[in-house]
Amino acid sequence: MKTTITIDIKVVPQSGKQEISTDKSGTIKCLLKSPPEKGKANRELIKLLSRKLKLPQENIVIIKGQTSRKKTIKIQGEGRLEEILTKLGIELQMKI
Repeated sequence: MKTTITIDIKVVPQSGKQEISTDKSGTIKCLLKSPPEKGKANRELIKLLSRKLKLPQENIVIIKGQTSRKKTIKIQGEGRLEEILTKLGIELQMKI
């Protein structure tokens, strides 16, 4: 089943490594090696998400925050939000 989801990601460019995690507030955080110039960090983010989710890069679009560290990403793929987050190595935290 094809689904489209949007997720907010905080990007940390020039961190020296590639890593996806969540911070204490539950925000998805992505560490990138590329500098935040000429779209290099954005391209690295899309390639990293594409590889982790096993989706074509065309299925992952930055819809908000092109020049900001806080980005909104649209992902078109198979499965639900929980499955996509699991592929990224992130557990969905349910607040009670």
